[in-house]
Amino acid sequence: MSRICLCLTGKTLARNLEFLNKYRKHTDLAELRVDCLDPDERFSIRRFPEMAGVPVILTIRRRIDGGRFSGGEGSRITLLSQGLAFAEADRRKNFAYVDLEEDLDVPSLEEAARTFGTRVIRSCHNFEGGDIGAKLSDLRKVGDEIAKLALVPRSIADLIRVYQAAREAGDMDRILLCMGHLGTNTRILASLLGSYLSYAGIKDEEDAECGSPGQLDPRELDELYRFHRIGENTRIFGITGYPLHVTSSPAFFNPLFTQNNIDAVYVPFPSDSLVSFLRLAEEIKLEGASVTVPHKEEIISHLISKSRQVDHIGACNTILRTPSGWTGYNTDARGFSDSLLRFLDRKNLSGQRLTILGAGGAARAVASEVHRLRGQALIVNRTVFKARELARQYGFVWGGFDNQGIALMERYSRIIINTTSAGMTPDSGDDPGELYNFTGKEAVMDLIYTPERTRFLSRAAKAGCRVLNGSDMLIQQAKYQYNLFMGHDFDSEIIAKLGL
Repeated sequence: MSRICLCLTGKTLARNLEFLNKYRKHTDLAELRVDCLDPDERFSIRRFPEMAGVPVILTIRRRIDGGRFSGGEGSRITLLSQGLAFAEADRRKNFAYVDLEEDLDVPSLEEAARTFGTRVIRSCHNFEGGDIGAKLSDLRKVGDEIAKLALVPRSIADLIRVYQAAREAGDMDRILLCMGHLGTNTRILASLLGSYLSYAGIKDEEDAECGSPGQLDPRELDELYRFHRIGENTRIFGITGYPLHVTSSPAFFNPLFTQNNIDAVYVPFPSDSLVSFLRLAEEIKLEGASVTVPHKEEIISHLISKSRQVDHIGACNTILRTPSGWTGYNTDARGFSDSLLRFLDRKNLSGQRLTILGAGGAARAVASEVHRLRGQALIVNRTVFKARELARQYGFVWGGFDNQGIALMERYSRIIINTTSAGMTPDSGDDPGELYNFTGKEAVMDLIYTPERTRFLSRAAKAGCRVLNGSDMLIQQAKYQYNLFMGHDFDSEIIAKLGL
């Protein structure tokens, strides 16, 4: 099993101890980033292992490797020596590990470390790509060293090579991870990579600026992603889309897996290439996935079979692996209608005139349900021919985001639904309906759930409208996804217990 290592990037030893105590329950070992300490604090690093009470890695990271140490190499070696000096027989008072880059060749330092039980981590921070497997093998200079390769992936193809290199590495002790947004899944699935540890960081703290992009905090890694329970038999599910900076789906599925004692984990896989994601899914034996923007329509051409809803709507948000390939489903449609009807306290949309903003995969699901529930709709989209194409499928009206389209909205304003990503974090200043002036009589739904209130919803609420964000729809459609993933219905009592 892989371990959780808390990367301590505070400016003082006391501050780092505070961080460690905050996350101690979820931390197996810690890394003291000496390069992040104030200069005066660096003279006292020798005391930290005993203060910490957990195994500690001594690291002084140079700027060229993504750290903050800007002094000469001689002064860095002196600092490393001071950290390892006066080592005592009681190993709890010594650094358990020291991180040395592949190009640092100081035999006396390495010998001193081994003499007093400090294990060497031989590291490489790879920003260029290349042969990952060969680099991993070359890192170990001595048999008892731990080879560490931290890669900045430029694409999903780089991730695939990392997982392949891990599979081919055998039983060598290694730390293998990908940094940045694309690489977060490697931190969660460290056990799948055979990685000795996974680094966790400190979130929302001024002292976290030394941390590596893509790090999760120890509590999130341990509790939400069930890190210490992930093993070779763990079933892997996930969500893919791009840029996928924000998703609440892991917070739905992983607690359910925990409550139901299911050996599974749900992981985010941001991907700007659907083809590459599907190759990665094969490599890690992903069993199923939620599919979000912009892949809901493109995924259909990669399915060996699909549900009637997918065929009818022309969008797929759920895929399941079968022995012969991927099968696709759409749970957005029922999730949307369940949420909207509960919001309106209605059984159907008969006699209701609605505006649907957008004409993408989510809009297709919404339009399908509005038609099924006997509503009449206006489709408004920036690309008018897409609005026309979707509207004609159901006998709806269409328009663009212009004065003519806004005039039409005034006739279809009983309910207004935003299906676009405009206003989603981090672009929360966007407003897809900025030309429309709310009267206060509209019921307004935005499928976005982060932020909780988009600018679009805030304007509607300020005008006196009833408003609903996408959180409830997310839960409703995820319930149907859970049924597909697990092959049985979710337990509604557990859902209520978890407050979902």
